[in-house]
Amino acid sequence: MTSDHSIWASLPVPALLIDAEDRIIDVNSAAEGFFNASARSVRGTPVWDQIAVDAPLEEALGRARANGTPLFVNDVDVGTGNRAPLQCALQIAPLVGHPGRMILMISPRELAGRMTQSHSVKSAAQSAIGMAEMLAHEIKNPLAGITGAAQLLSMNLAPEDLELTDLIVAESRRIVKLLEQVEQFGNLSAPDFKPVNIHDVLDRARRSALLGFGAHMSIVEDYDPSLPLAWGDPDQLLQVVLNLLKNASEAADTKGGKIRIRTFFEHSFRLRRSDGSGHSLPLQVEIIDDGPGLPENIKADIFDPFVSGRENGTGLGLALVSKIISDHDGWISVTSVPGRTVFRLSLPRVPREL
Repeated sequence: MTSDHSIWASLPVPALLIDAEDRIIDVNSAAEGFFNASARSVRGTPVWDQIAVDAPLEEALGRARANGTPLFVNDVDVGTGNRAPLQCALQIAPLVGHPGRMILMISPRELAGRMTQSHSVKSAAQSAIGMAEMLAHEIKNPLAGITGAAQLLSMNLAPEDLELTDLIVAESRRIVKLLEQVEQFGNLSAPDFKPVNIHDVLDRARRSALLGFGAHMSIVEDYDPSLPLAWGDPDQLLQVVLNLLKNASEAADTKGGKIRIRTFFEHSFRLRRSDGSGHSLPLQVEIIDDGPGLPENIKADIFDPFVSGRENGTGLGLALVSKIISDHDGWISVTSVPGRTVFRLSLPRVPREL
């Protein structure tokens, strides 16, 4: 390995060298980022203690080792103790001249095509919001008339009949509020990019949440103090984090729950466009809660406008989050099971030329 060290270090995908007992001999720099751990800390440990693969690989790996043949596994979920599972392709091949040793390469497939998906979400959101904006003005004027008429009627009604006019007024005002949120969504300006200390943004959001909608929650910090500056709009990123914290707080039991805000650096995380180009998104922010999880029927559409898991929810909070992150050329993903929901933001760092 010594003479080929530069090639090993330059491999763009996570790669592991494992011995005949499936223990890690070495990992490259991309794998360090994938594990969010140093090579020194994982050397000598069983490979299956470091990665969890949604496929029975041990027997297949044993056959490949015995026969001296490569093994290819496509579209499996690969996770570690430090990250949620990603859909990956695995390539395992014997190391020539070293019996029993194998090279395992992990190619995250979930990142491929994300730019296309992200723009599709953005386009769908813009289309839906554009239509709603077009109707908003026409709807708000009649609603104002209906509200006024109901209030006039209430002046001459017996107390037992006031419930009906109160309902008309309350529901009309609720619809107007929704339309105003739609207009605000559509009028969101382009990000004012500048260097951003993401921890300052997270601290502001955490303090605001604890003083308001998240007062019943425990919100803990798990920050990487060495994280470099992000490239973004601090006010818009604050809105993103507040929306995610609010979403987690509202999903929790009224007695409260725990939210963990975690940051870490993953230099191998890249967003690839359909044309093969792409850019790095190394800054990772996770909002983790211990609530009931997302309803199964909306998991796949949670970032679409007007999709909500709460009664009387507008379904615009997460759509707004998705739009802002898309405008930042970033990525947002979510994994959710009962007791653990993780929203993960992947953001660019300050360009090197600045």
